[in-house]
Amino acid sequence: DNAPYGHNLYVIGQALYPEGHPYHHQVIGSLEDLEAASLQDVKDFYGAYYGPNNVTVTISGDFDTADAKRWVEQYFGEIPAGPDVVEPAPKPGTLPAHLAFFHEDNFATVPQLTMVWPAVEADHPDAPARDILVEYLTSGKKAPFNAVMVDELQLVPSVGGFNYSKELAGEVYLFMNTNQGEDIDGLTDGIAQSFARVEDSGIPQADLDRIKAGLEVGVYDEVQSALGKSIALGEANTLYGDPGAFQTGVDRLTAVTPDDVMRVYNAYIKDKPRITTSFVPKGELGLTLEGATRADVVEEVIVEGEGGAPEDFDPAARVIDTPTPSSFDRNIEPGFGDGYTLPSPQVATQTLGNGLEVYVLESDETPLVRFSLRLDAGFIRNAADAPAIAGLTADILEKGTANKTTAELEDAIKDLGSEISVSAGNRATFVSGKTLSRNFDATMDLVQEMLFEPRFDADEFETLKRQRAEQITQAEGEPGSIASREMAKLRYPEGSVFANAGLTGFGTRDALEAVTLDDLRAFHAAHYTLDNAKLRIAGNTDMSAVQAAWDDSALPHGTPKTPATITYSPGEEATIYFYDVPDAKQSIIQMHRPSLSAMDSDYPLADAVNFPLGGIYTSQLNTQLRVEKGYTYGIRSGFSGQEDGGRFGVSTSVRSNVTKESLELIRKILSEYGPNFSDEDLANMKDARIRGQALGNETLSDKISLLGDMSAYGYPADYKARNAESVRAMSMEDFQRITSDHINPDKMVYLIVGDAKTQLARVKEIGLPVVELN
Repeated sequence: DNAPYGHNLYVIGQALYPEGHPYHHQVIGSLEDLEAASLQDVKDFYGAYYGPNNVTVTISGDFDTADAKRWVEQYFGEIPAGPDVVEPAPKPGTLPAHLAFFHEDNFATVPQLTMVWPAVEADHPDAPARDILVEYLTSGKKAPFNAVMVDELQLVPSVGGFNYSKELAGEVYLFMNTNQGEDIDGLTDGIAQSFARVEDSGIPQADLDRIKAGLEVGVYDEVQSALGKSIALGEANTLYGDPGAFQTGVDRLTAVTPDDVMRVYNAYIKDKPRITTSFVPKGELGLTLEGATRADVVEEVIVEGEGGAPEDFDPAARVIDTPTPSSFDRNIEPGFGDGYTLPSPQVATQTLGNGLEVYVLESDETPLVRFSLRLDAGFIRNAADAPAIAGLTADILEKGTANKTTAELEDAIKDLGSEISVSAGNRATFVSGKTLSRNFDATMDLVQEMLFEPRFDADEFETLKRQRAEQITQAEGEPGSIASREMAKLRYPEGSVFANAGLTGFGTRDALEAVTLDDLRAFHAAHYTLDNAKLRIAGNTDMSAVQAAWDDSALPHGTPKTPATITYSPGEEATIYFYDVPDAKQSIIQMHRPSLSAMDSDYPLADAVNFPLGGIYTSQLNTQLRVEKGYTYGIRSGFSGQEDGGRFGVSTSVRSNVTKESLELIRKILSEYGPNFSDEDLANMKDARIRGQALGNETLSDKISLLGDMSAYGYPADYKARNAESVRAMSMEDFQRITSDHINPDKMVYLIVGDAKTQLARVKEIGLPVVELN
């Protein structure tokens, strides 16, 4: 109810599937059904489906198999079987004719068109070819919809799509937003031209092979962690009755031919009935698709004083009619076993002759390599009145090189099964990606070509500016984006580049429009060198391979620049800033205060201190605001540190009519957190954080993150183990000092993005100063 296009899938499900079909409603259900549900309904569902004969248990990791089997038998073996569960038969949606619906969206700022075709279930032989079809239609420069709709006709800033295969049925989606103020009917001819291009040329074998190569890398990514392995095996067994079906699915993907792709196009898309939805901004009905009918959208009616938690709510109460008899006391938790000491990773480091700092962490479990190159070319290097230059420079590096057009560059990357992306952040620009280890050298060659031989194509530049401008417009109606923009203004001094970053980090449309291609060339020449650059590599390669690829004196380098630092606004006495979003169904609440940098010796302790407060689902904040009160779907708090500073913050979205109550409760929890913490709480907190570190270095992404911390902050390779020892040694005095110094609700900035008409006066009753932002 509180997001642009948030009701789109609801409208589609209601139209595509008949009453009584499991997919007629969204997974989360509806308010009407929720209100009507009884405790007996829940018990009946539990009795029907929560039996051991309807369960798959998958165990993966480092354990003794005999012990594991014994424990499975102990904990599961004596539970009686439940009723037989009849597997539901596939039940695809059907449409007798085209259906079209429109909706006036309170939060949309540009129209959105969605086209949906009914399809078959995930286990159907056609499903893999549908995945490839949608990828071909929408992904990459040569994709028919991108080529026609984005580049040639310039009707939309971008096109997206996906094949959604589920257990009983599936759907194929294509969606696109028009440019601001443009009629959805104006897209019709372009859509027809896009489909005609597919029919004229089909999918070339080379494009099919590229898509398959990317899918191969994706498969390895999914099973890097113990959890990923369990999910893959467990889902395959649950859905298909065979844990090996995971591999079967991969085999089916690789077997798809060009004829298969065109066959499913003709079977499911070409001239087939579809559902079309057009969501338009409030008051702009003239932009909807001609002939569409109004969608029946049900939104929550929020009434002041309603929806609070029962006064007698007892979260510890349990309602069990007849507990299952057991041969042992299940209320006694098993011991945690011996403590865990994180082994120190073997990180190879070297500074090459051209000044590039290299960090390599080898791992040969999968034939993958992940990489991340950090360049001193982030938003911090922008002029304050030109916040878009760093981001646009990063964007254009993906749009061709001196020797390759955009399409040729994309093909070269996909031929290797690789991914390469360039993105600018506050402090740096990152070139990140992954590749099969056998293609590491060739991928690094492409990275260097992109970085140091950009094409600076004028047409691509104008397309990028148009896309970023539309993103700014779309974000203007999204409460979360508004909150990020307004909090940046409060966090950084007025006039700084970060305070001017706007809704998307690219500033205003006017500031974006003022950027020229020469601005990008000048920024690139000044900042795209290996000065202050750091290359992080994790996976199936070694330092010698990295040296061979990067130790080249011809790569741009020179005298390192003076590191740039970020200035933060100083802390202040508690003040509430209120941004009005009329008729918002939720209030976004964010709060922060300046705090520890990542270089501070207290930083790892502060992270541990926050864990029981707002760092886990069972935290005090989440337990009280979500579980006990039902005010929110989730709330988090945490410390965020960088080289030159940091902050402590809390963020959540709450139901609009409990904005005041939520803010008061958060302040109460924060103020009581330190004084009420016991020695037992401290011991449990330390034990949880120390044990949890075992998950910190498991995947290649985890390893890249570790290398990133080492290169950014100068941490030693064993810093996580050292942090664990610091946490182990933390005293109650340390805990109280950190909470007193950094978790103080009376020295925080509060931001509320919500409906002023109903909530502003109530928020003022809290007694803190209130500043209205709009």
